[in-house]
Amino acid sequence: MKFLFDSNTWQEIFGSISKNKTRTIITVIGVLWGIFIYVALSGAAKGLDNGFDKAFKTVAMNSMFVWAQNTSMPYDGFKTGRPMQLKLGDVETLENRIPEIQYIAPRITQGQFGSKPVYTVRGQKSGSYTLNGDYPIYTKISTKKIFDGGRFINQEDMDQARKVIVIGERVQQELYKKGEDPVGSYVRVGNVYFQVIGVHKLAQGVSFDSDSAMFIPFSTYRKLYNSGDNVGYLCIAAYDDADVVQVEKDIKAILKSTHRVNPKDERAFGSFNLGERFGEIMGFADGLTFMSLVVGIATILAGVIGIGNILLISVKERTKELGVRRALGATPSEVRNQIILESVFLTLIAGVVGIILGAGLLSGLNAFTKDADFPYANPTVPIPYVLGALAIMVILGTLIGLIPAQRAVSIKPIDALREE
Repeated sequence: MKFLFDSNTWQEIFGSISKNKTRTIITVIGVLWGIFIYVALSGAAKGLDNGFDKAFKTVAMNSMFVWAQNTSMPYDGFKTGRPMQLKLGDVETLENRIPEIQYIAPRITQGQFGSKPVYTVRGQKSGSYTLNGDYPIYTKISTKKIFDGGRFINQEDMDQARKVIVIGERVQQELYKKGEDPVGSYVRVGNVYFQVIGVHKLAQGVSFDSDSAMFIPFSTYRKLYNSGDNVGYLCIAAYDDADVVQVEKDIKAILKSTHRVNPKDERAFGSFNLGERFGEIMGFADGLTFMSLVVGIATILAGVIGIGNILLISVKERTKELGVRRALGATPSEVRNQIILESVFLTLIAGVVGIILGAGLLSGLNAFTKDADFPYANPTVPIPYVLGALAIMVILGTLIGLIPAQRAVSIKPIDALREE
């Protein structure tokens, strides 16, 4: 290991590099470019991953929505075009027959899907907003951030069909004075007064509800609006290890059977599978990470091979010099170590510079997308991955350096001294 700290060793290395500056720089750039691509693409993929995690943090990953439409096929004596209607009984049926379902929340809504919003009044101020009849379990599927001092609907509200309401942040801004606490006050929704029990803040990222949405107990909605057992749509969350695509198919199959719909009718019940979409997005991010690994390694390998070629040329040009060293007593191991060290040094320098440039690009990308309305956050590459890539480069540099090193060792002093 003494040769590593020998000034003569490094003088020879820098002397060799300085003789072929342009050729060496171009070759080093090849290696540098490989690890730069790896860091940049891996970081970009991680940024997408982090961004979508942040965007979906308020909703269950394996969630989906199911609603009723019209039949498109005749069946069991019923004609085409029969309107479907989800019922509360469907909830129990699905829970009992599909064990992969973790949560299921029936909802009924006014102000969405073509229905008119409800007219809401407080004092001299008024507005029209979306009104939802919900179960407390709904927050297990879509988290609701309630401002301090308030709460969401609970089971007692459901059991007693209380006239309580959770309003949105925009509703508060439009119906209340700035700094006024709505909790405990009353608003008139249609012709019925409700006591405000909380104000929900619009979550950043994916949200099922806007800041103008209002929530009352499902039981209260049924009683006031005489909706019976009707359900507007179902919010469903499957367990994390469940196949969300298969769960969706099972749900539709059971609903078709329950409501006497042709099993081949694909229009009777509509659905949107958020879990499936999220899986596709994560698959894209994983694919980008894998692509960065393949492209990076291929580029690094090509660059390292280039370094080996440079050193082969260098050995050929230094044949006389190496012969003199051998004649003066240099051992084969000293000559070999000299060439290998030169290969590792060039590879290491290229790797470190590539990592620095890649980190700089990711830092700039993070600053540029920090406040952007796009699911992207904190593009980084784990330190062990970067160190692992650098270690691979050093190993490849060592291995590729063995070729010109062996060539240098094979030079006979007498033959080298004859060459002009």
